[in-house]
Amino acid sequence: MKNTKETLTKLHFSFLKSALCKQGSYMSTSNVIEWLKKQNKEVRVNVNKIAFNDLSQWEFSKTDFNLKHHTGRFFSIDAIQIKTNWGGISQWEQPIINQHEIGYLGFVVKEIEGILHFLVQAKIEPGNVNYVQLSPTLQATRSNYEQAHKGKKPLYLEYFQKASSNQILLDQLQSEQGARFLKKRNRNIIINVEEDITVYTNFVWLTLGQLKELMKLDNVVNMDTRTVISGIPFGNFSNEVVDFFNLRGAIHNFETSFLKSALVTDTSLHTIEAIITFLTQIKSVNDLEVIKIPIQQIKKWKITNDEIHHEENKYFKIIAVDVEISNREVINWSQPMVQPAQDGLCAFVCKEIDGILHFAMQAKLECGNHDIIEFAPTVQTLTGDYQNTKENTLPFLDYILNIEKGKIYFDTLQSEEGGRFYKEQNRNLIVIAGDEISNTLPPNFIWMTLNQIHVFLKFNNYLNIQARSLIAAISFA
Repeated sequence: MKNTKETLTKLHFSFLKSALCKQGSYMSTSNVIEWLKKQNKEVRVNVNKIAFNDLSQWEFSKTDFNLKHHTGRFFSIDAIQIKTNWGGISQWEQPIINQHEIGYLGFVVKEIEGILHFLVQAKIEPGNVNYVQLSPTLQATRSNYEQAHKGKKPLYLEYFQKASSNQILLDQLQSEQGARFLKKRNRNIIINVEEDITVYTNFVWLTLGQLKELMKLDNVVNMDTRTVISGIPFGNFSNEVVDFFNLRGAIHNFETSFLKSALVTDTSLHTIEAIITFLTQIKSVNDLEVIKIPIQQIKKWKITNDEIHHEENKYFKIIAVDVEISNREVINWSQPMVQPAQDGLCAFVCKEIDGILHFAMQAKLECGNHDIIEFAPTVQTLTGDYQNTKENTLPFLDYILNIEKGKIYFDTLQSEEGGRFYKEQNRNLIVIAGDEISNTLPPNFIWMTLNQIHVFLKFNNYLNIQARSLIAAISFA
């Protein structure tokens, strides 16, 4: 895409128009759920837990001391030792997914009847709690699209491999779960087409507004879709222009506040430069050392015939599954997966400051982070049991758990990546606070507008997947 001011403005308006359109040209939002149910009925799915010895083409390696595929492709389950001066625990060991390949998470988009539509796939992942969820047009690891599995190539792959610079509307490398993946990143990409293309039976054109509306439902829009659309830019405008634009709404509501926070650049508590200094300071004084160790020697974890689990049955465990999905590039395979010990909680606390909605962003270290620290939601508790956490242990957790219903903007269960995580869903919340939350935040927290968040989303490794997932759910209509 030519990076001219006129072209960027047109692009931002195209995305914004699509975000404001809740009804698409091809399928109504209400009919999408019935379409997903139909897709579920038409696909044969069997996912069964098995013993590690029954894994086909996987083994505990005697040379690399991990659980790996015999080709050396896809991913492996490694063991690592972590040393850090962050937080209250300075050293621990754990299993982790090592998937060093960068895959595609991509959408084909097209303007239909004046509105940008996204080509969305009804896709089944073995770990999904409800099997079929809405995924990007292309969701593929390099091992998959290079056919290391000896199966078919993913549909629409050629559009991404042959895309010209003028077709690419968004192109980012973004991280995935830093507590479960070791420096994992994927290419989040959106490409525009003008020609008619074949739409296969498990694909449909939807607007951005429809996707955001469907995110209000539990486990309908998958994690990969959420991470791609979180990075979509909507442009920069003055306070006065956005106030005029918001006159389309009869009353002041959450959506108008979010739109103003997304578009306004001239009102914020902190400058971009101050936020960069805040994060740089935290990175410069916190150390993270990650050392690979033999998985058979991992401390406080037990390896049995069918799982690797913590001796106190906390955090998560590694299991093995046999999978049959009739409409995949390969219809039968087996693999290791991560199974959580319990559901987690991810939440943003927002507050209007000087007339603009700000988000309380947390600077958070996770052992698999590419650059030590990433911005996370105000509350993120995935590996521990937040429902049994002692009071005043985690900043803002007690506030979130006791929040008044009228202050909740968004509250759903959202699945994590179903290709690696087995039936993992986490409660996702966005709440709008008042004066009961101080403008002065605890250490490692900072207020940012949605526009500033979008600035950081342009670049690699600033916002973690949990933060991006919540940002994607924000609607302007």
